[in-house]
Amino acid sequence: MIPFISQFDDISTVPISIVQADAFDAWREGQSERDKNWIAANRFEGKAGTQLCLPGDDGSVASVVCIRDKDTWDIWSLADLPANLPPDVYHLDVSLTDEEATNVAIGWSLATYVFDRYKAAPKRFATLRLPLNADADQVARTVFATNLARDLVNIPTGDMGPKALESAASQIAAEFEARQINVVGDDLLTYHYPMVHAVGRAADQAPRLIDMVWGDADAPKVTLVGKGVCFDTGGLDLKPSSAMLLMKKDMGGAAMALGLAYMIMDAGLPVRLRVLIPAVENSVSSNSYRPGDVLTSRSGKTVEIGNTDAEGRLVLADALTAAGEEEPDLLIDFATLTGAARVAVGEEIAATFTDDEDLFDAIRRHAETEKDPVWRLPLWSEYRSMIDSPIADLNNSGSSPMGGAITAALFLKEFTAKAKSWVHFDIMAYNKRARPGRPVGGEAFAIRAMFALLRERYGR
Repeated sequence: MIPFISQFDDISTVPISIVQADAFDAWREGQSERDKNWIAANRFEGKAGTQLCLPGDDGSVASVVCIRDKDTWDIWSLADLPANLPPDVYHLDVSLTDEEATNVAIGWSLATYVFDRYKAAPKRFATLRLPLNADADQVARTVFATNLARDLVNIPTGDMGPKALESAASQIAAEFEARQINVVGDDLLTYHYPMVHAVGRAADQAPRLIDMVWGDADAPKVTLVGKGVCFDTGGLDLKPSSAMLLMKKDMGGAAMALGLAYMIMDAGLPVRLRVLIPAVENSVSSNSYRPGDVLTSRSGKTVEIGNTDAEGRLVLADALTAAGEEEPDLLIDFATLTGAARVAVGEEIAATFTDDEDLFDAIRRHAETEKDPVWRLPLWSEYRSMIDSPIADLNNSGSSPMGGAITAALFLKEFTAKAKSWVHFDIMAYNKRARPGRPVGGEAFAIRAMFALLRERYGR
């Protein structure tokens, strides 16, 4: 549900006045004596980040004063209000540009997200009347795509295994009349996705490669690849139990790819979109792939298995190779790939790798505007030797624990040579702390920034 009402709905709403902290005293002097007394009785000092409801004659909320410390507006500027105001319907009594109005409405809506699939009692939030100059379509698509990604990550693996992830992709494909092919089980060997098969063959649910295509075949080719490891035990290099607790989120890259794909298709961007998701569980069984095995990838390159818990780069390698066979104009991959990236940039920034300077300049610019943070790490060629193998073309595990996010990205780079431009996002896909608009749980990383870039680049 999108928690705003139309600009044109005939319904009474409560005004919210936005006052800068340094202008609060002057604003207060212009209020009625009753409101001044109410402000004093509540010891409201007009500090930035606070708000106060002012009562009407009947005791209901007549208006709200909201104090801020700056007059710039971004997606999170008012994201604290939906949970902190009574669950009435409000409108903003402030002049905003079209972009500001759209951003504020997106942030307000995202702040009302609750993952309640397994809960009986829904939480109630304040509702916003959409500002007159906000782009309702952009608000709706951004909120839907973000909450789609959040939901997919939050659903436990028992209900979001490879089959369910395939079904989620199929629902999106059907909505936009995209073509989808699913290569499942031993067919992965027939259609040359051997490393996807090797990683996923030990699980009860068969591994699969989800392949969705949409748009004019003659349009610029944009391809999204998302890591879809629906649960990661670590394989025979078994994780400790504490490290498995959040492994339902190891398909977060697939969730990002589907969220961004939804935005692209909903906006009708003039591109030929392809989405590739290797969907597997990395489980333990008698037919698990083993440390020391050598796998032959779709590209023909051989990979020695140094660690079965470095499975994400294996399934991505086959998908990236398939993507490159069409020589896309832009290849984007999302993956919850390494703990090393979290050590490098923390849990709330998307570690970003690309050799395309112009591309990253555009990503950084849009990430700042969208408040969708990224930070670039180097594809440092001197570390390439750390994934050498004495018996194969590559090893899937670096020879040193240092620089793990970089060596993982260098591994992926080996399978992207045919793409005209490539960017890799190593993401957390999860909020471990609550912030306004961003509750604890699954989270979308980098998709708002990338959609803004694509919309700018392709002219709609």
